[in-house]
Amino acid sequence: MSAVEITSLSSKGQVVIPNSIRNDLNVVTGTKFAVISDGTNILLQPINIPKIAVFKSLIEKSKSYAKEFGLKQSDVGSAIKRVRRENRN
Repeated sequence: MSAVEITSLSSKGQVVIPNSIRNDLNVVTGTKFAVISDGTNILLQPINIPKIAVFKSLIEKSKSYAKEFGLKQSDVGSAIKRVRRENRN
């Protein structure tokens, strides 16, 4: 849902996000935001911390792919070194 609201910047650099927008986006006290500017506009992007189950699922998928393609743990270190070396050039 798109919404346009008006708010003000306080002397401390604080901005109040209007209640209707907070409710629409389900942001609550303590929500962290990425603040992005293109020189004209300011974007506040809520940072949603993923559940640990999401990370565990990704790890299991990664292990499955590694096994499928015959990758070993030592291959990871070698790949990192190779990429770093390539990026220096």
